[in-house]
Amino acid sequence: MPFDYYAGTVSNGLGLARTASLISAARAEAKNCLLFDNGDFLNGSPLGDYIAQSRGLEGGQIHPMIAAMNHLGYDAATLGNHEFNYGLEFLTKSLADANFPVVAANVYRKTDLTPGQTLVPPYVMLHRRVADTKGNLHPIKIGVIGFTPPQIMFWDHQHLVGKLTTQDIVDAANVFVPRMLQEGADLIVALSHSGIGQGLASPAMEHASTALARITGIDALVAGHVHLVFPSPDFAHTKDVDPDLGTLCGKPAVMPGFHGSHLGIIDLGLSYDGAAFKIMHHTSNVRAILQRDADGRESALVESQQALVDLISPAHRETLEWANRPIGYTDVPLHSFFALLTEAPALQIVAAAQALHVEAMLAPTPFAGLPILTSVAPFKAGGRGGPENYTDVPAGNVMLRNAADLYSYPNASAALRMTGAEIADWLEHAVGIFNQISPKSQDTALINPEFASFNFEMIFGLRFVIDLSKPPKFDLRGSVINPESQRIIGLTYHDAPLKPLDVFAVGTNSYRISATSGVQHPYNNEVLFQSPLSNFDVVLRYFSTPQNIIFGPTNNRRFSAMPGTTVTFDTSPKAQAHLSDLAPLVIEPIGLLPNGFMRFRLHL
Repeated sequence: MPFDYYAGTVSNGLGLARTASLISAARAEAKNCLLFDNGDFLNGSPLGDYIAQSRGLEGGQIHPMIAAMNHLGYDAATLGNHEFNYGLEFLTKSLADANFPVVAANVYRKTDLTPGQTLVPPYVMLHRRVADTKGNLHPIKIGVIGFTPPQIMFWDHQHLVGKLTTQDIVDAANVFVPRMLQEGADLIVALSHSGIGQGLASPAMEHASTALARITGIDALVAGHVHLVFPSPDFAHTKDVDPDLGTLCGKPAVMPGFHGSHLGIIDLGLSYDGAAFKIMHHTSNVRAILQRDADGRESALVESQQALVDLISPAHRETLEWANRPIGYTDVPLHSFFALLTEAPALQIVAAAQALHVEAMLAPTPFAGLPILTSVAPFKAGGRGGPENYTDVPAGNVMLRNAADLYSYPNASAALRMTGAEIADWLEHAVGIFNQISPKSQDTALINPEFASFNFEMIFGLRFVIDLSKPPKFDLRGSVINPESQRIIGLTYHDAPLKPLDVFAVGTNSYRISATSGVQHPYNNEVLFQSPLSNFDVVLRYFSTPQNIIFGPTNNRRFSAMPGTTVTFDTSPKAQAHLSDLAPLVIEPIGLLPNGFMRFRLHL
């Protein structure tokens, strides 16, 4: 539905109900159409959480997302990494009602790559009849193959270890694409729940769509996973990637955003000589459900499809009832507008909840005496999600949807044993989100947009200063690029310098402790525990305590003074109501941007 369950408001920029109208319009434009989904359809909003964690699928109930996809007449889909977040039993039950094939070539039921033992079929052959320009019908065999990131074995290892194994995406394609050709596929479409990365394959690539396009036999690709739009200026021109034509290695491709924000369309012009089909020309484009004017104000480009709204409304109402249950109270607003600049109350809540849980989990163990720190990242801090992608819980009664807003992923709670030296490097990587700032420079962008905010993992319980004049020590994925650089200075715990050999229990989550969480840390940590509780449940328990939440701004981390230097910082326009949270930082609004963000100037 075009509804932001976290904020409790209608939204113009998301929802399959709106995308459905784009689908109907596209089908009216061409005689021959196929509709595909690229994965992550079971998880991503409180509706998905409600079905998986509360209502369930007992008594023959169909998952509302599957019902919606059946209604829209999908031809095929693949599995995204988030399909595995709720475990294999829930996934299997959900897919049982699908009226369309779901394919994934690199996920196996066994702990080895046993032929014929993929979790779902590796590919499907769609037998269709296509009309030519004269109205004559011709049989065509279209092969559809799917792929998901092999890293699911780490991201959801609590659900998958001992039950599944994964194969490299390109390796799996090299196994199955030749078989599809042998079976007579006239066209092959790859549904690649994977980003657009390097054209040369490397082992266990998470972003393998470009390398996949190199494989002989694949004719068109749907990429995804990273919530970007292709073709678009989001991507640079390379010898393998053309963001204007929408091609990867010369083959047509799309990446259609997230939350139904866009419909990706690949047009193929075919010729047929009586024996074989040939692609004569192709185009790729994306159509949005939302537009913004020059001042960043949004408006819907399309209305919802009423038939789909009617179908999904019962589940929508149930989700609203579930999400609006009161669970606690807060004396202060809990928002993430400035979570990249200061210890925002929204993150303080998660940190405090984790600390209590870690203490309880370690109490009966030999590690009970370890000092406890907690690591929290701002999941909702603008970025690719747009100016609405922030946590914003007003002071007063807290609803269950607010807890989901504070912690929106089903990660399990976990803790690591870490030394002071390791913690210092952890923080050094995190502050790589900030660009290097030259003294006396004016209005340099503070944030590196390529650095995902969920990797800005701040450790609460420490005090330190960030020296922005120094270059980052690590690159985006944690490789050392400036070994002598030290941005974190004055690092203290309880007002005493943090020593390299000091040992702590650091509360975090199951995603962060995985070896492929997107950051290759230069050390190995001992996992003290992984809890059966998700961090969302940990936050819920914290709100059930009798005391009110009275956290406020802190000054535990700050930027080193750079007199005469200013930087710019983009956040939600709603942030203007909370500028006092940044004291003693001096900040002033510059104005609205065409993308809907508000730009501020910070005086360092």
